[in-house]
Amino acid sequence: MKPAKPSQTPDSEWTNDADRWQAVTSRDARADGAFFYAVRTTGVFCRPSCASRLPRRENIEFFAEADDARAAGYRECKRCRPGGLPRELEILRRACAALDADPQERLTLAQLGEAVHLSPFHLQRLFKRVLGVSPRQYQAARRGAVLRDALGEGADVTRASADAGFGSSSRLYHSVPGELGMAPSAYRRKGAGLTIHYAATPTPIGFVLIAATEKGICRIAFGDDAATLTAALTADFANAQCIEDKAAIAPFAAQIDAYLHGRRERFDLPLDIAATAFQQRVWDALQRIPYGETRSYSQIAETLGAPRAVRAVASACASNPVALAIPCHRVVQKGGSLAGYRWGLERKAALLDSEARASQGAQNGAKNPKSSRSAPNRADTPETAT
Repeated sequence: MKPAKPSQTPDSEWTNDADRWQAVTSRDARADGAFFYAVRTTGVFCRPSCASRLPRRENIEFFAEADDARAAGYRECKRCRPGGLPRELEILRRACAALDADPQERLTLAQLGEAVHLSPFHLQRLFKRVLGVSPRQYQAARRGAVLRDALGEGADVTRASADAGFGSSSRLYHSVPGELGMAPSAYRRKGAGLTIHYAATPTPIGFVLIAATEKGICRIAFGDDAATLTAALTADFANAQCIEDKAAIAPFAAQIDAYLHGRRERFDLPLDIAATAFQQRVWDALQRIPYGETRSYSQIAETLGAPRAVRAVASACASNPVALAIPCHRVVQKGGSLAGYRWGLERKAALLDSEARASQGAQNGAKNPKSSRSAPNRADTPETAT
């Protein structure tokens, strides 16, 4: 009989073939998702807990991911269906239910793992792989949702923060602006007390409206006319003071104009936008896509370590409130075709075409230095000096 291991940490579970084989022989369900085993004689791969007949040790090999087993030529077992997430989804359902039960209670990863009978290490990995966020980020998002609901119903900030599980007002005001996009008291009044300066100006692809609070840009939107864009802004910020102010917005508008005319590749714009933890991760990934290039929704999901979260990535792109500053236009379908764009597919096509031509022109100029000497230096143009 194999002796018990003293105080084994979650990270060291099933890290060698001997431990993995032990998990397979005991059909240890705790190891499901941590690795997979494949049987050379049948060409099938399974979960460690699979109830099928136990193979000989010399006929199996182990894989960390189901995709690795498929790449090696194995097919899924029809009995335990290792490619799906039936057991993992049930674990997540119970974990999320435990986190949702009491927003005031801050469960540690160890406590949550004990509640669902899974090691903290693999629970963290499971949350990241399926939901795209950690249990801690999920708890933060839930507290933010409870806070928003309470403030929206008119509760005072102190009571709402206590109900949402914020232990002190200092912690509340430190943590919440990233979730709400404004101070909790301003959110409770649906923006009352905020001053938003805005301006709409024509561009080669229609009108663009830029709006900013004292903290930064809260909206960049494209449309066919200034009146419609302005009406949407004032409706969304019904209780804020919206002031048309072309002078205040001019530096930001200059950057967008320079970009649309191929004289600027990156923006230097302070942003004041609300985002969930997952949205923020998606938007950060979008801002890392190089100028003139595109990525597919599935590539973004894989970058986040959540390959199954393609729909969630698409939703985060669609909710982006600041066109260009967060370049959601650079995300396309897997085959390269254009997917939906909040401000119209024609604008998306025009933006991508403009970037491609500007990028190609820069490459040609680098190959032919003589022709580039007469071209103006982009850094010397007034638009890029803001």
